[in-house]
Amino acid sequence: MSTNNSSMKNRTVFITGGSRGIGRAIALACGREGANVVIAAKSDKPHPKLPGTIHTVADEVREAGGQALPLMLDVRDEELVKERMKEAAEHFGGIDMLVNNAGAIRLQGVEKLPVKRYDLMHEVNARAVFLCSQAALPWLKESDQGHILSLSPPLNMNPKWFAQHSAYTTTKYAMSMLTLGMAQEFKKYGIAVNSLWPRTLIATAAIEFEVGGPEMMKKGRKPDIMADAVLNILSHRGNARTGQTLIDEDVLRDAGVTDFDQYRYSSGDEPLMDDLFLD
Repeated sequence: MSTNNSSMKNRTVFITGGSRGIGRAIALACGREGANVVIAAKSDKPHPKLPGTIHTVADEVREAGGQALPLMLDVRDEELVKERMKEAAEHFGGIDMLVNNAGAIRLQGVEKLPVKRYDLMHEVNARAVFLCSQAALPWLKESDQGHILSLSPPLNMNPKWFAQHSAYTTTKYAMSMLTLGMAQEFKKYGIAVNSLWPRTLIATAAIEFEVGGPEMMKKGRKPDIMADAVLNILSHRGNARTGQTLIDEDVLRDAGVTDFDQYRYSSGDEPLMDDLFLD
């Protein structure tokens, strides 16, 4: 899918968690549009089980027609985040967009969840949105297409979304609450701030290894649907659309997409599973 609004060409997009899954798909989609893509993730070296590093994705982005800068980044490290933002801005002459894609998940209740796992989810989900957005802000303010996009859900207060995994839920909702707050705070700078969440399960390594295994993957869509929705959101100039918690399918329907079968992970007729937080 190509952008049909303002061009992404030569725009600099900083993507956290950009080496695999949804982050990689977003990087490649931006690369195909001729963007400068910063792939910021921990995977500097190959993983024994999971394919892809920041370097392999950088090569893919270049092959797709974009410029790429792979940067090893742990979004929990305050000083390193600041350093990497500065490095990216100096390399490409600025930063236009930040995609807060890095995430940690453990669907477990309070009783049995280790505190260190709660800390990890809080730091990689909520705290990283705060930290990365703050660090990117000086350059986003200078862009005429400044945008912060976090991968987090609509705020759904149905108790069922808290009952079994309230720690994870609260860290993801905190990301969306930061979206609502920053959208108002940064409006004066012309920066758009939104969240995006998938309508259905997205088939990624996180699902395969942390949530439901290979069988659950068949009930999901490929990360490409999120990447196409991200591209559509980022390609708009200005902040006419800001402070929203958007759903991938709705964004693409509004853009005229009607064929959603193209995004299915499995070619069968297996019913797709709705993602968390969507009634």
